[in-house]
Amino acid sequence: MRFVLAIVAFVVAAVMIVAGIAQRTVFAPPTHVAAGTSIAGDARFVVIDGSVLNAHPGQQTLRVTGAPDPTKQVVAYGRTADMKAWLEDQKYVAVGYRKTTGTLTTKNVTAKPAPSGDEHDTGTATPEPTETPAPTPGPASSASAGATAATGSTTKAGGPNPAGSDLWLEEFDGTAAQVTRMNIPNDVSVIVASDGDQPAPSHVTVTWPVDSSTPWAFPLIIGGLGLLLIGIVLYLWGLYTHRRARGPRRKSGPKMPKLPKAPKYKPTAMIETTPRGRRSTRRARVILPAALAGALALTGCTAGTSASNTPAKTATPLTTQAPNPKDQLPPAVTVPQLERIVKRISDSAAQADAKASPDLAKVRFTGPALQLREANYAIRAKKADEPPLPAIPASPIVLSLPQATDTWPRMVAAVIQTPKDAKGNDQAPIALTMVQATPRENYQVEYAVSLEPKAKVPNLAPASIGSAVVPPDSKLLALPPGKLAGAYSDILMNGEKSRYADLFDSASDQLQPQVGAAWKQKQQQQLAAQFGNTSSLSWTPGTGPGDVIAMATNDSGAIVWVNPRETQLHKVTEAGAQVIAGATTAALSGVASSNTGIESVFDYQLAFYVPPAGSKEKIRLLGYAQGLVSAKQVG
Repeated sequence: MRFVLAIVAFVVAAVMIVAGIAQRTVFAPPTHVAAGTSIAGDARFVVIDGSVLNAHPGQQTLRVTGAPDPTKQVVAYGRTADMKAWLEDQKYVAVGYRKTTGTLTTKNVTAKPAPSGDEHDTGTATPEPTETPAPTPGPASSASAGATAATGSTTKAGGPNPAGSDLWLEEFDGTAAQVTRMNIPNDVSVIVASDGDQPAPSHVTVTWPVDSSTPWAFPLIIGGLGLLLIGIVLYLWGLYTHRRARGPRRKSGPKMPKLPKAPKYKPTAMIETTPRGRRSTRRARVILPAALAGALALTGCTAGTSASNTPAKTATPLTTQAPNPKDQLPPAVTVPQLERIVKRISDSAAQADAKASPDLAKVRFTGPALQLREANYAIRAKKADEPPLPAIPASPIVLSLPQATDTWPRMVAAVIQTPKDAKGNDQAPIALTMVQATPRENYQVEYAVSLEPKAKVPNLAPASIGSAVVPPDSKLLALPPGKLAGAYSDILMNGEKSRYADLFDSASDQLQPQVGAAWKQKQQQQLAAQFGNTSSLSWTPGTGPGDVIAMATNDSGAIVWVNPRETQLHKVTEAGAQVIAGATTAALSGVASSNTGIESVFDYQLAFYVPPAGSKEKIRLLGYAQGLVSAKQVG
């Protein structure tokens, strides 16, 4: 019997080991599934929808080949709505997925042009009725992850260049675009192109991983080896017992006689102990129900303990409902996207500052931020000791506040920590307010201010949600944003006598002591004491070219950026007298002295916190930047 069991163990062990090895070799499942297509014609843009990339679960690997110039090929992904807005009236090829055959399809799409004069409408794509599947191309060579371009997209005769656009969540250029791995949701699409002038890569392949694990292979192999060991033990045991059974047998002696049987015992009625009759039956009946009752009592105690005394967890229904994602606008940028944008702005600003080039500054600056840099470049060209404006640091971003919107223009604010100066002293963080006018334009800095040392930034919405833009005429704030610049200019002119003085917190304001009413009065007194009544000094408030930008805070207030302006007039009041311009004014105006007068224009970039209407808080100045932007001689 032991030999039979050993043979059965050997056979079963062999089957298990072979089955386990076969699962890892012959019957191993595929590690991935791929679908590809070829792009016919000279299409300059290829768009792959997120639903196509999510046709199979797992991380997607995109391979593109066939570009006329591989160094100019671009693979980027962004929100589908943003991508369609960027394409506008451009023709492109939309890649689809056919589930029945597991192949990619292509469709030529022509987007309708946006109505003239309306930058917010992006057009609706009208696909042509043709749809043709294409064969799967061969695998492309792999490449490392790519870096993003620093410049914005430019429009050519063939089409716009997608490289370097701030609209993309991620971008791969050149050889890094040949093989890219991503894991994107359905509302994100991928664009494949060259420089907008040359055709896009002609072969596209998408690969998805497949679960190729064989969970039973290892247990089968280990179990087979264990069973094989058992079979060997049984076989050796059988040999040992068989050899012992083959020894000589001895004859036994004569059999012993059988012992006589004892007579059977028959009880008599005199010694019978078992009661009989009706009383005995009644006693048995009592004993049986008592035993059953005890068993049932024990059973009942066990069931009762399990059902009623054991604590059980009960799901508690939610009393609040999460907001519907369809009703919530997305943030203009994500945090990684903003980090990349700020890095590009920092690099562009460093190049412009190093060369003092207004043309380079226009790439990433606009409005009052651009005017202040242009004036600084002009002054530094004639005044060597004029300090440059603070550099734009690339990181770290300590606060980000994107606008929640799906239209244009878009706004986003960021506070960047400034590194220590050469002496090791801390410097004030810089707050940037950036605007993207259209989908194809990159973000430009409109306000760049240094925060006050004791600036208390209110509670803001998280970057993943974004903030709403408050209209300039909103009456839900302590002061409408559109009136903020004029109110603060009035305070700079009149100080505590201004009718708006009670609305502002002057204790934490470090700008008023530098350019406020008290400083202006002191300048006039010094001029009169030094030159008498030969000249006069006056200021006129105004408004700069900057837009009023207001973004809501969590306490129903707003952070507001404004651009007030002051014009200083130093005018001759006595014949034969002259006014002498300061070194900075002379460098910008080209006039060292004048017999008539000199006009200087100063711009202020200001960031305020404005509390909600009815609040006891006051308007606080969070940060500012100010400087001379123009100067000239007047008659």
